Amino acid sequence: MKLIRFGLPGAEKPGIVTEAGTFDVSAFGEDFGEKFFETDGLQRLAAWWEKNSGSCPQVPAGTRFGSPVTRPSKIICIGLNYADHAKETNAAIPQEPIVFFKSTTSLVGPNDDLIIPRNSEKTDWEVELAVVIGKKASYVEEKDALEYVAGYALHNDYSERAFQLERGGQWVKGKSCDTFGPLGPWLVTKDEIKDVDNLRLWLTVNGKTMQDGTTANLIFKIPFLVSYLSQFMTLLPGDVISTGTPAGVGLGMNPQVYIKAGDVIELGIDGLGSSKQTAVAFK
Repeated sequence: MKLIRFGLPGAEKPGIVTEAGTFDVSAFGEDFGEKFFETDGLQRLAAWWEKNSGSCPQVPAGTRFGSPVTRPSKIICIGLNYADHAKETNAAIPQEPIVFFKSTTSLVGPNDDLIIPRNSEKTDWEVELAVVIGKKASYVEEKDALEYVAGYALHNDYSERAFQLERGGQWVKGKSCDTFGPLGPWLVTKDEIKDVDNLRLWLTVNGKTMQDGTTANLIFKIPFLVSYLSQFMTLLPGDVISTGTPAGVGLGMNPQVYIKAGDVIELGIDGLGSSKQTAVAFK
C-alpha cells in the first residue's frame, strides 16, 4: 500500500494511493500515527479497504499532501552514511553510525514551501531514504530488524550549514528549522519495495542535477541501523529514521552553493515518488 495524508496543514485526512487513483479513507476512522502502527493498522486497513474500497471518495487532483505520518515521537538521522558524501565534506568514513536528531516540528508535506530560516546564509539540500518504524523496537537483532519496519518514504533533510557546523554543539541546530523535513508523498509499505538496497535517489535545483546516487552505496544498511539504534533507545511505531544522503550537497561544492529564495528543489527515489519545494524568504 501507499499511504498518504491530505488536506490543509493541521487538518490532514488519511488516504491511500492505488493504481485506480487516490482515495480518502477517513471512514476507516484512524490517522497514520503511533497508535495506528502499534495496533497492526496496516493489516487492519488492508482488510477494511477490501470491503469498503467502493465507497471511498477519490481525492481531487491538486489536493495538498501532508507528511504521510503524523506526529512521530522522533526523527532520527544518520550522518555521513554514503562514502562519497563523507569524502566531499572532507570527513572520515564513520566506524559506527553518526546519530543525530531532527525536531519533529520540521516535518511538513512533500510539496510545501521551504522557508529559509531567519539569519540563514547556508541552507542546503539532502535527498534521503526514510524508514518508518512499524512496531516498538528495543534491543532488536539485525536478522529480525526488518520485521519492525512499516515502510519507506522520500525525505529532504534540509540543513543550515552555519547553524550545524559553525555554531558549536550538536548538528540538530542546523537540521530542525520549520519546513526542514518534507516527507513523502507516500509511505510505501515494505512489501512494495523489492530491493531497498538498490534504489536510485536524485535531486535537482532549478532543473540542474545536484545529487544522483543509489542506496547500494549505503555504508550502514537498514537492518543494521534499526538494530543499532535499538541498542541505545526504544524506537516507537511511526518513528522516522533518515538514512543519509549521497554526494552532491551544496556544502561539498567548490565554490559552495546554497539555496536562495525562488529556487525550486525537486527530488525522488525509485518507487517512493517525487517531491518539489520552492524556497521562500523568512517573513
